[in-house]
Amino acid sequence: MLKQNQQLKLLQKISPQQIQFIKLLQVPTASLEQRIKEELEKNPALEDLQMGFGEETKPKNEYEDLDKKDTDDTPTKEETQDFSIDEYLASDGYDYRTRLPQGGDDDEDEYEAPMVQMKSLYDSLIEQFSLLNITEEEKLIGEHIIGNIDEDGYLRGRGNIDPVKAIVNYMAFSQNISIKKEKVEAVLKRIQKFDPAGVGARSLQECLLLQLRRKEASPTIDLAIQVIEKYFEEFTKKHFSKLRSRLGMTEEELKEVYHTIIKLNPKPGESQSIVKHEYIIPDFLLSIDNGKITIRLNSRNAPDLKVSRSYVNMYQEYKDMGKGRKDPKVKETLDFVKQRIEAAQWFIDAIRQRQFTLLNTMETIAQKQEAFFLSGGEERKLRPMILKDIAEEIGMDISTVSRVANSKYVQTEFGIYPLKFFFTEGIETEDGMVSNREVKAALEDIIAGESKKKPLSDDKIAAMLKEKGYNIARRTVAKYREQLGVPVARLRKEV
Repeated sequence: MLKQNQQLKLLQKISPQQIQFIKLLQVPTASLEQRIKEELEKNPALEDLQMGFGEETKPKNEYEDLDKKDTDDTPTKEETQDFSIDEYLASDGYDYRTRLPQGGDDDEDEYEAPMVQMKSLYDSLIEQFSLLNITEEEKLIGEHIIGNIDEDGYLRGRGNIDPVKAIVNYMAFSQNISIKKEKVEAVLKRIQKFDPAGVGARSLQECLLLQLRRKEASPTIDLAIQVIEKYFEEFTKKHFSKLRSRLGMTEEELKEVYHTIIKLNPKPGESQSIVKHEYIIPDFLLSIDNGKITIRLNSRNAPDLKVSRSYVNMYQEYKDMGKGRKDPKVKETLDFVKQRIEAAQWFIDAIRQRQFTLLNTMETIAQKQEAFFLSGGEERKLRPMILKDIAEEIGMDISTVSRVANSKYVQTEFGIYPLKFFFTEGIETEDGMVSNREVKAALEDIIAGESKKKPLSDDKIAAMLKEKGYNIARRTVAKYREQLGVPVARLRKEV
């Protein structure tokens, strides 16, 4: 027997227009153009005058309201439901633009970092491999080996599986080809003679040995090979006294061996790795004039979009045609045209809201980090700041600020910075709160000035920072040191 009951629930739903705005907000400038092109292809009622579509008309200054800081973040559900196509047409809505009022030199606005084209490591290895006189079986093995060399230049197996054995198993089960491990080893040794030196190694130890064996023979090189081959663990742990006693080296010989080894490349693949087709296009342009900070959006953030005049005229024609008659085809066409116009209008609204939110957020960040920008980018001038601080200031949700900060960049007179750079933790000092970047900078200064023969422990660094007014615990020193990529004292020791 079925039972019926009533429940009263309070649900919060996001309208399709709000979802569209959220998605556009997190898109970086570099991807915005592609997103707009997709919308233009999907919706014929949307036009881009910069691409030569649509008639050029004098734009209304629709951006006056956006200069006011009390503009809402996104339209409410009721506002999107009450959208009236007739009111929109009556207000010459087809000239509704997304263009920002402030101008600027297009060449300056469309700055993008240069991108260098390079041959990939894979292509380089395949090119060298093609010059060998080998059998078809060896060719198949070699191509599979090269295909499994990672971007660092290593041939690594999964887990604890030997990569050579893994290749033998793959050829047997996937290619139905039975080959011996020795055959794979032989092909691998030929690949390990390719450039860059050290490529195809299965471990750091093998990588360093491959590079050393290519160097011209000398007493220092012979000793370095012995160190890596027989006493690799002692070397990595910097047990220099053990190395000297076991190999009978003088301190001067140990220094020469040490410096020879540390000059080797632990990641040979990086020297010929492919440059990904990713480059920075700043979302904001920040300039300083007489101590005043000015922020503009990159012109790529302000496409010249409008609703198609021909679609507006078509809507009016079909609306007039449908008066006094009930023609299902006319009504169907009228509904379709109306939907396309509304979709174009909503997309333009979302772009405009994106522009306003970006500017509003960046202006607030610049205001809070004014000392940093006016100092020319001195990290010690950064103030502690979290997403919540900006969200409260501009009256938006933390998630909205997070989307703005993600993958967005600002171009200044002293470099390009990701917006995430300006959000830092705070550390309590005798003089008040300071940014953790300031503490990290002080930590780096201490480590840079230490004796490399007797590096400072984390406890000693914490004590020295306390003398400078930064009262932080040893574990915090360890955390910041690891974030800076600085090894522990034992591994910073030099001969």
